[in-house]
Amino acid sequence: MAKPTKYAALICAILTLLAIVGVVWAFFKHNPLILVGFLLPAVIYEVYRTEGVSTKAASWVLLLIFTLEIFLIVFNINFNLASLLNMTETTIGGYLVPLGDLKIVGPAIVAILSIVLFVRTYGIYTKWLAVIIFLSSFALIYLLDPTVFQTLLRFGLEQGWQQLNY
Repeated sequence: MAKPTKYAALICAILTLLAIVGVVWAFFKHNPLILVGFLLPAVIYEVYRTEGVSTKAASWVLLLIFTLEIFLIVFNINFNLASLLNMTETTIGGYLVPLGDLKIVGPAIVAILSIVLFVRTYGIYTKWLAVIIFLSSFALIYLLDPTVFQTLLRFGLEQGWQQLNY
């Protein structure tokens, strides 16, 4: 059954402002945990708003990744997936994702899941939330490691260009 939309626009607007404040404050303080904390309400609201089987699963995975991300940042845990799996990239949801430090891979997966949510959901508010999460995940990657951000951006542009040429 469809979720009520009476206050959804107001809630999404507030969550957008929270995300913007979180990005600005996190960049000012050079602290990615601030951004994750300010974005968490949008992820929780996304879990609430999604209804389909695949979108509900994607939103729950988003919440799980954000919870893991908080843990990794707070305890400064570096875990290199590329070394562990002996591979440099993998496919998630039909998208190639470069592997590396789990703190970086998490937001990259979040970006991909937000694309999945944007494409597969019908609700305007869940799409709105997916855009907030998508854009904020790029800011989070930049905060965590600007050089990896540049690599991922180049990688994403190359993948997008290949998709356009098919």
